[in-house]
Amino acid sequence: MTNKTPVSLGLLGAAGFMVIADVRVIDPLLRVIADDFKLNVGSAAVIVSAYTIPYGLFQLVYGPLSDRIGKLKVITAAMAAFAVGTAACAFVPNIAILALLRCLTGIVAAGIIPVSLAYIGDNFAYEERQTAIGRYLSGVILGQILGGTLGGIFGEYLSWRDIFLLFGVVSLAIAALMWRRSHRLPKEQHHTSSPMGLATFKPYYQLMTQAIARTIIIGIFIEGFFVYGAFAYIGAFLRDKYNLSYLIIGFMLCGFGLGGLIYSGTVKWLIRKLGERNLIAVGGWLLCAGYLSIAAFHNWMLFIPLSILMGLGFYMMHSTLQTKATELTPEARGTAVSLFVFSLFMGQGIGAAVFGRIVDNFGYIPCFIIAGVASALLSVWLVMQNKHVRFR
Repeated sequence: MTNKTPVSLGLLGAAGFMVIADVRVIDPLLRVIADDFKLNVGSAAVIVSAYTIPYGLFQLVYGPLSDRIGKLKVITAAMAAFAVGTAACAFVPNIAILALLRCLTGIVAAGIIPVSLAYIGDNFAYEERQTAIGRYLSGVILGQILGGTLGGIFGEYLSWRDIFLLFGVVSLAIAALMWRRSHRLPKEQHHTSSPMGLATFKPYYQLMTQAIARTIIIGIFIEGFFVYGAFAYIGAFLRDKYNLSYLIIGFMLCGFGLGGLIYSGTVKWLIRKLGERNLIAVGGWLLCAGYLSIAAFHNWMLFIPLSILMGLGFYMMHSTLQTKATELTPEARGTAVSLFVFSLFMGQGIGAAVFGRIVDNFGYIPCFIIAGVASALLSVWLVMQNKHVRFR
């Protein structure tokens, strides 16, 4: 295994940036798009689910596909298709066509970030992989931070259509660079030649027969369910509780991503000082402290440092599990990472729905208390599973 990747972490990170920015850009634009098509916000929100559901489901396809034909081929082709689909969103005549394009874009976007993580796993020794993934995630986190901000700027001063055209052009340039750097290289090694079909899903069953895989996949589902499921309602809580403007709320929510950037910049030092077990433990308790503090202290100014600490805690736990996922099946790394991301998205989707019922019936505070306690318990459970996971 080598760390001499033909496609750099920076270029892979740029692709990840575009995918996440494309997801987050919808948040501030939903009202603008609804008004443009003369719809209420609830009806326009179909474009959100039209993207996220296929994005989660198609993880299960791209893992075996990338192991079969090569990860760089899948990433480059998916990026090119993503660019075309995103740019086409600028010219839609109605919400139905926009939803269809968002669905198709979500399908191809699913083949970029998880396969990139598997590609990193193939090209970096385990001792260097956590640091490499942390650096790669810098681009993804920047997309999370800047996507909503760019959407707000274009929605306020330009046009929501223009941002999709811009994203499409930039994504096409990234795809072209990937193709240029990779097409002349020796063929990438891949590990299976079996045809795609129902047997495609057999590796997932085989993977889940391993105790370490079950621990990681269950753990990431729980993380997505509680951490992301509850986080979806923090913006609404800040609006309802403190009547803050959406612009201020958007900037405040960026603190979570800033915490992730702090993690990616200090990951090598953190691993050396804490080790994987303590990264998991500290990360879970930081999330717990953040959620419980939001519930207990009625001062919105405190949310700014709290959101940064929560982002740091989340990535300490999440990136460690992600690194472990890349080591589950070295001979079919794409399959393992795809199952990991599928589990995360399913947990997030189900968690958001469940916490929505809690918020409607009991308010925001119980939601945050449950999420905080669950985050701490998850970290304790994961550390106790060390005999299976073998944290370093």
